[in-house]
Amino acid sequence: MTQRFPIDYIEPVFRPPSEAQSLILPVTNGCSWNKCTFCEMYTAPQKKFSVRDESQVLAEIQRVSEQMIVQRVFLADGDALALSTRRLLTILQAIQQHLPTVRRVTSYCLPSNLKNKSVSELRELADAGLKMVYVGAESGDDEVLHKVNKGETYASSLSALTKLGEAGIKRSVMILNGLGGRSLSAQHADQSAALMNETQPEFLSTLVVSFPLGDARFKQRFAEYEPLDQQGLFIELQRLIAQLELNKTVFRSDHASNYLPLKGTLGADKQDFLTQLQQAIEHPATMALRQEWQRGL
Repeated sequence: MTQRFPIDYIEPVFRPPSEAQSLILPVTNGCSWNKCTFCEMYTAPQKKFSVRDESQVLAEIQRVSEQMIVQRVFLADGDALALSTRRLLTILQAIQQHLPTVRRVTSYCLPSNLKNKSVSELRELADAGLKMVYVGAESGDDEVLHKVNKGETYASSLSALTKLGEAGIKRSVMILNGLGGRSLSAQHADQSAALMNETQPEFLSTLVVSFPLGDARFKQRFAEYEPLDQQGLFIELQRLIAQLELNKTVFRSDHASNYLPLKGTLGADKQDFLTQLQQAIEHPATMALRQEWQRGL
């Protein structure tokens, strides 16, 4: 008799690229905000936000322990930190008890979901195994954030990233290249750089904003949006990186949505990044850029 997989998933399931080797453990379904006009991840009717039953999650952890050896766990779906500190601690402690080989636990994190969590609470979560969270800041510019209905501000992202840093939880921040379109490109880059400089995240990545299902929903709020072409995306990214004053931040711009893959550390590799971008702006034919068919989400 074939043994069933120990976790019941509601498809589709999403996780960051760096969590490819992790056990995906859903503790919520969907996203508690789910109103960002650029995001299509949790728009399917079966992904309406809900908190999974605690006893079911704990039973799944127990079943996992009986079937496999796990080193990494990613708490899904869109923002596990929407859960109360008590509930998160219960789950993390169960992972420690039943899956002793786990070296780290991670999750997505909406900044607003940390509004009512103190640094001491977050430190408790860190001590219980939550080592890193992925924060989709998207932009540091309040006008851009309002246009895309992110439900966050520069201040809310600053507060969340600061709390996480003080609690000892590593932060992997994502900025969306091209989110402000032509009209807001400069301020999008400037304010995103300011937010990163003020918070000094351990990891920073950029993705290119994309609309695989069309941009009609996006333009309902941002009617004047004009997408950046390839050169415009490079110019915006160059402007962002030029203003970054980061010393030990691992930088990645190698997601499949990016035309020019960049990987390194800021600030050690800052000048090399700027040189590559200038070459891509002036002489794109000489660069090993991704073709359109190679790009995607």
